[in-house]
Amino acid sequence: MLSFRKNVQNWLKRSLEDPLAKILAKNSNLTRTQLETLLIDVLAENIASKSLKYEEKAKLRQTKAAISRGAFNRTLKQAKKNIIQSIYTILLLGYFGILEDASLTPYLEVANKLKAYTKAYRDLHGNHQEAKEQLQMIHILREELETMLNQLSKTWTSPSS
Repeated sequence: MLSFRKNVQNWLKRSLEDPLAKILAKNSNLTRTQLETLLIDVLAENIASKSLKYEEKAKLRQTKAAISRGAFNRTLKQAKKNIIQSIYTILLLGYFGILEDASLTPYLEVANKLKAYTKAYRDLHGNHQEAKEQLQMIHILREELETMLNQLSKTWTSPSS
């Protein structure tokens, strides 16, 4: 379990330090702890290839102090509540016509580019023959995404003219 724990924590650290993940997380309404907890809950079992109990999941957090199952579950509940509230916020803005097609277009473009980025990244790990070309494409996509995400985060935070 110790090497598994270390592998999961290394994966979490890499994931949470990823430049795109940082931008996305900074502009989300999830705390870093909530995001980490959610990732553990959703993805740790895939890494372990077995079902994990909440006590085991709590031990996977990247904290020096021990986390109880109850604290893990509370943080997970808060994360899920924030996600539901985010979805309802989008629905509410659409209902009132605040998010029309024109204002959603940049977000849809980013979503499509994120999808292309993750596909290219996954394909890289499956095919080592064209690694250099794919790495260049991934690097360009990531830079474009960082720029687009930073611009989008400023769109709603800047006062209208």
